Amino acid sequence: MQVPGSTRSSLKHDHLLQTPDTFIRSPLAGAKDVEFIIHAAPQMGARFTQMTAEFKAGGSLGPAPAQRFLYVLEGKLELKAGGKKYTLAPAGFAYLPEGIAHEVRALKGSRVAVIEKPYEAAAGSAATEMVVGNEKDIKPVALMGDETLRVRSMMADGQGYDFAVNTMEYDPGAQLSMVEVHVMEHGLLMLDGGGIYRLGDSWYPVEAGDFIWMAPYCPQWFGALGKRPAKYLLYKDWRRHPLGA
Repeated sequence: MQVPGSTRSSLKHDHLLQTPDTFIRSPLAGAKDVEFIIHAAPQMGARFTQMTAEFKAGGSLGPAPAQRFLYVLEGKLELKAGGKKYTLAPAGFAYLPEGIAHEVRALKGSRVAVIEKPYEAAAGSAATEMVVGNEKDIKPVALMGDETLRVRSMMADGQGYDFAVNTMEYDPGAQLSMVEVHVMEHGLLMLDGGGIYRLGDSWYPVEAGDFIWMAPYCPQWFGALGKRPAKYLLYKDWRRHPLGA
């Protein structure tokens, strides 16, 4: 039984842990039959937005105000873009460059992670291209040679792209080899399992369904606990000079 007024959610100057018991849903202009849980936004200091979109069957998104990345958590989407039609099942994803016309419609009740970020152009970089795929088809790579911690990269790599989205999967007991402190900010959605996350000077138990925002230079570390693998979806800004040059 949860004690009234208590929660694992916590907001500090350099991080947010947001747990499902504190989620608030709201509509957004242009979307039809979709409710949004807005996890990270400029109002809290983030330079991107990350949301969970909950679609009724037939629900659709409005136009993207920026680059858009979709990752299907549950259900099935139909995506029309670039003169083609795609079906995105669970673990299906799509990267849609800023300005590309597209339509997104749910073929059944669906839950989708939506990440949007204004594009930062860089001198000499080629234009970004749309990417559509399924995370399950991507070969995992051991992080720093540790086979108990596997990364799947869903964004294309290259100077044109200013953010990355990965999944990271930990065997039970696996952990990051170091406390990371860096200029990139993160949006993290726990997909499965759980463990302990260090954020700043705080330590939190985390589990599937939780969302974490990490500001630039927030000390961060994760260790998986339990009898099943822990897995999360991770956003980071990437490949741009801090001065915006």
